[in-house]
Amino acid sequence: MEIWKLLVLFFSAFFGGSAIFLVKSDKSESLKLILSFSGAYLFAITVLYLIPEAYSGTDAHEIGIFILIGFLLQVFLEKFSEGVEHGHIHKHEHNNVFPYGIMISLCLHAFVEGMPLAKDQHNELIFGIALHHIPAAFALASILLQSHFKPATILFYIAVFAVMAPLGFYVSTGLSNGTIGGVEAYFNKMMGVVIGIFLHISTTILFESSVDHKINKKKMIAVLTGTAIGLLGFFVTGH
Repeated sequence: MEIWKLLVLFFSAFFGGSAIFLVKSDKSESLKLILSFSGAYLFAITVLYLIPEAYSGTDAHEIGIFILIGFLLQVFLEKFSEGVEHGHIHKHEHNNVFPYGIMISLCLHAFVEGMPLAKDQHNELIFGIALHHIPAAFALASILLQSHFKPATILFYIAVFAVMAPLGFYVSTGLSNGTIGGVEAYFNKMMGVVIGIFLHISTTILFESSVDHKINKKKMIAVLTGTAIGLLGFFVTGH
């Protein structure tokens, strides 16, 4: 994989988290629009690229099982992450208490998403991961800031989260080329797990960010823009 792709994965999350120090007022409305855009884009690339590719192998009859596993895995992770991966920011009453459940589940989530990149390095997948890690990192940084951690400490943990997707890529590469063990045959199944995660996150973003399930004009524009960019990439690349 070209180094710039790994840098996109890392710095999208790192800068997304670091942006907490630049926000001086309530930006919840802007964050909801960003989430709507990223959720629509994530859903579009999942339907247009990831699902067809996952079902293109000889193990297509088993892929649905792994999509369900990924979906349920995300349900399980959100028990500990409190929905931070789709931008939910919660008030925490206890100062200086580190949110281990949130941090561990977010890192595991990002690590799993980075693993299929060893085989499928399409820009759409990379940008999809990068886009939805931005609000996740911002929400994580917000929680750490509310707990009164020092800026240097917050930046350290944001960097840890940001490195997880590239680390998942490297571990997966080692598995696929035999450095760690040959498991090339399992890549479509790994992609199935990521598809399940993406389907859960994208649909949750699109439905939960709507008050009374109503979509206002600004959100509709954000959703249509995210979908349109996904479609544009689909047709430009000749899929």
